[in-house]
Amino acid sequence: MSRCIARGLAIFIGGFSLLNLAGEFMRPGFDANLWWIDLRTLGPALSRGLLAVAGLLLIAWGIRTPRRPLRRTVTGVATALLLAAAVGNAVAVRTLARGQIIATDCPISFSLLVAIALAWILAAVLFGPRTVPVIGWKGAAIIVLTVTACLVGFPLAQMACFGTTDYRRPADAVVVFGARVYADGNLSLAVADRVRTGCSLYQQGLVRKVILSGGPGDGDIHETEAMRRMAIQLGVPACDILLDAQGLNTEATVRNTCGILAEHGLSRVLAVSHSYHLPRIKLTYQRYGREVYTVPARETRRLRALPAYMLREIAALLLYYVRPLA
Repeated sequence: MSRCIARGLAIFIGGFSLLNLAGEFMRPGFDANLWWIDLRTLGPALSRGLLAVAGLLLIAWGIRTPRRPLRRTVTGVATALLLAAAVGNAVAVRTLARGQIIATDCPISFSLLVAIALAWILAAVLFGPRTVPVIGWKGAAIIVLTVTACLVGFPLAQMACFGTTDYRRPADAVVVFGARVYADGNLSLAVADRVRTGCSLYQQGLVRKVILSGGPGDGDIHETEAMRRMAIQLGVPACDILLDAQGLNTEATVRNTCGILAEHGLSRVLAVSHSYHLPRIKLTYQRYGREVYTVPARETRRLRALPAYMLREIAALLLYYVRPLA
């Protein structure tokens, strides 16, 4: 069973790497593999080469155990190189947290989870049987279930690890993503927490402009108008508030605010939303060629519908991931 799980992990990581490389080819300048492993110290050419070779070897090993010792050795070396990089990434994240450059409530980093998965694969490659065992339907089912669990687990891990990490730092502006505003003009708890967090960044002197984005409310009062009123009540001058009234969804907000940022000469940006939403926000801004630093909304209380939001976000994040290939 352990070996079948390792093979499922290998197929997922290998396929994910190759899919990201294909996405980078179709959308130049966007390194999608950065979302699971940081190989930037190797340079673009070398990192892409390693990921391409490792991806193919991992998929091949996951499908069928190699008969030749050379291929097993090469697969082990490629996996070990990725493992070393993942461990280095995990150490870097912990160093940033200890230095208070970032703040996170998550006890483990996403890079550590990647390192554990790669270590599991490497152990199976090095110490597994040298013959080609018959998998059988049970083994095949375990492999399929492992790949499926990875497809669901990847977005969840991003929400739990990346989404809960606070990357706040001095910037030119903060983009606050909207949520429901009731028919009477009152803000839902979610959007109120987001606006309150964005305004606190302004009050701390970290940003000089607050961009509020949203769509129509339940009634006559637009989301952004209700958000603007609250921001002014919290002490943000009206002249420092910019509105995106066409932020109907995540991509619309990113597209519109990129235009607003360019129009006002704003470069460094913070983005505020709830933790489950932040990975998709970061991904979308990167695909529009703009780097943002995410800040999770400080919650007044935990959202009751959070499990439903997270389940919906799994599908949304996967859809945004593969969209460039469509």
